[in-house]
Amino acid sequence: MTIQTLQKVDHSALKTNQLVIITLGILAFVFDQAILAAVVALAMGIGSLTGKPGFGFVYTSLLKPRGWMKPDVLDDNPEPHRFAQFVGFLFMTAGSMALFLGSALPGWTLVWVVVALAALNAFGGFCAGCAMYYWLARLNVPGFSKRPPANTFPGMKPKAGAAA
Repeated sequence: MTIQTLQKVDHSALKTNQLVIITLGILAFVFDQAILAAVVALAMGIGSLTGKPGFGFVYTSLLKPRGWMKPDVLDDNPEPHRFAQFVGFLFMTAGSMALFLGSALPGWTLVWVVVALAALNAFGGFCAGCAMYYWLARLNVPGFSKRPPANTFPGMKPKAGAAA
């Protein structure tokens, strides 16, 4: 059995990111604003490139300093979260492009897929993109090397004190 080194991941920053994605995605739909969906896609893309939650700045500059959200730092792998954000970026980008091209049904469907999966993660503790990452790792796909923390179902939020 291979032992992996886990890193400290602040799940409050991840949850803030998900909540902002949900909020902006719903607002984009309600007000029929494709540009808002595109802003979400852009933030997710930048976050994927920088390795941080796209809307993590909301947590670090607003919520955490005011004590409105406390850190939830767990031993985890950041790579699956980055992968999940990248997949969300792809869906949100495709949805935004469809909306700008006048294809409302496929556009809003893709936006709602991202909103639904972000909600599943934020409120249910299950990250579908993370699960995809771990399944690809199990299939030995190049670039996917991490395993879930010990005693953690692939995609579920690890429990405090979980070790590899």
